[in-house]
Amino acid sequence: MAQQTDPRILGTEKIGKLLLQYSIPAIIGMTITSLYNIIDSIFIGHGVGAMAISGLAITFPLMNLVVAFCVLISAGGATISSIRLGQKDLDGATAVLGNTLMLCLINSVIFGGIAFLFLDPILDFFGASPDTLPYARDFMQVVLLGTPITYTMIGLNNVMRATGYPKKAMLTSMVTVIANIIIAPIFIFHFHWGIRGAAMATVLSQFIGMVWVVQHFRNKDSFVHFTHGFWRLKKRIIGSIFSIGMSPFAMNVTACVIVIIINNSLQKYGGDLAIGAYGIMNRLLMLYVMIVMGLTMGMQPIIGYNYGAQKHDRVKQTLRLGILVGVLITSSGFLICEIVPHTVSAIFTNNEELINMAASGLRICILMFPLVGAQIVISSFFQSIGKAKVSIFLSLSRQLVYLLPCLLLFPGWYGLEGIWMSMPVSDGLAFITAVISLMIYIKKVTKENSTKTDYELR
Repeated sequence: MAQQTDPRILGTEKIGKLLLQYSIPAIIGMTITSLYNIIDSIFIGHGVGAMAISGLAITFPLMNLVVAFCVLISAGGATISSIRLGQKDLDGATAVLGNTLMLCLINSVIFGGIAFLFLDPILDFFGASPDTLPYARDFMQVVLLGTPITYTMIGLNNVMRATGYPKKAMLTSMVTVIANIIIAPIFIFHFHWGIRGAAMATVLSQFIGMVWVVQHFRNKDSFVHFTHGFWRLKKRIIGSIFSIGMSPFAMNVTACVIVIIINNSLQKYGGDLAIGAYGIMNRLLMLYVMIVMGLTMGMQPIIGYNYGAQKHDRVKQTLRLGILVGVLITSSGFLICEIVPHTVSAIFTNNEELINMAASGLRICILMFPLVGAQIVISSFFQSIGKAKVSIFLSLSRQLVYLLPCLLLFPGWYGLEGIWMSMPVSDGLAFITAVISLMIYIKKVTKENSTKTDYELR
């Protein structure tokens, strides 16, 4: 049997085994990354204070933008490289690698520089108060200076996973998070550098991960690696990367807009502590969302390779199994947060008012959470087969088409609870939209295959 690092097994090995082989490392990596965010918040909450939690929550929209401009490149690069390998085009996959790296660096300098120059006005617009602005500013100044490191690590790590090295990609996340867990408390509690120390620990740990992944692609024994002239940008590859990456980019930009509206609404109806409560809820729910995203990262090379190789039955098997696992993951999050919301909220802070506010909001927010797993998997499926427009639509439907109107209407009727109610309503509607889109696609493909079969019989 082919070795694990040989991507050709994607077209021959059993789907269940492949999904375990590719998804488990990605899930572990994404879980570790999410736990790193949670642990970071715990260090900040207990080492700096409850108001620092609120200040950190103010940065979420800007962090979404940081991620958006990164996945614009990394998601597209990973998808296209796996499709090229499915088409037996090793040179094409190598060219995609080089273009991904260069575009990540260019994006990081442009976006990071502009955001750094206008940081205070941006944070004010995002809902910062005089009490939370200093914390948000101290954190984001360091993060923005480190964007070239962050983008290089994430961009190349996604390509490494897509080109046959899921375990190595998982190790990148593990190395980064373990380093951060060690460094962050030293910077926060020993050196008393506060929330800025947490940000410095983040960037430093990502630098360690970046060195690891760059070294992988410098090694000529790697299936896809840097070659002479890898830095040359090619117009056709750039267009393909942006086309595929536009879906997760749009999703993160929309998330940024939504969180801005949420933060300003929370400030109006609940004050700084309500923003902190949302920050706690966001960290908890993102843990399960990130696990599902890890699942879709493992699915992506399997679906991309087999779609490129015209093995549609294997694509369908992967999708069905992915939806089932995705729903199980988010359902587990629903049960835990419904049963012990105060316990999980108390992990982040000792402030009783903040704990109670987060727990009551959490129980409302997750009412439709089991369906979120299926919606994410279906949206990722369309991205993996290169159907960028459908993927973009599904990515936008939950937040822009459904959540935004709810956020504009419900708080005026129900106050703070209206903000929390907006989330399960939009989750349910987005799930229905994703299922309908998938049914339309399956019907179209079935009809095309039937027509093709009839033609061949003639």
